[in-house]
Amino acid sequence: MSPVRFTPVTTGVQNTTQTQTSAKQAQGSSSFASELQSEVTKQSGVTLSAHAQKRLAERNVQLGPDEQARLGVGMDNLQQKGADKSLVLLDNLALVVSARNRTVITAVDSTNAKDSVFTNIDSAVIV
Repeated sequence: MSPVRFTPVTTGVQNTTQTQTSAKQAQGSSSFASELQSEVTKQSGVTLSAHAQKRLAERNVQLGPDEQARLGVGMDNLQQKGADKSLVLLDNLALVVSARNRTVITAVDSTNAKDSVFTNIDSAVIV
């Protein structure tokens, strides 16, 4: 939503060009924002950062459709609670995620998670 700008108007005089331009910009911004939100909602997927992709590949871990769906539900729950950086426990994986961006930041499997310390997180969810 674009910020509202107040412009002084002299009584009896109105700058219709400026009003029409502002209205078109507001409509265009609103239209773009709603289209973007619609597309994000439609996909409602989770993005893997390059680092997370690398970690998963190194450990021969693949997230199947079931795991991706569960991760998406976990992200939804985190977003509803206002979480930002979170730990998601998914089967034998520990994932540090950005709930706001719906992005997996890094991934650790159970064999490499021993003695691991996860910092800079504000929440955790088990999915």
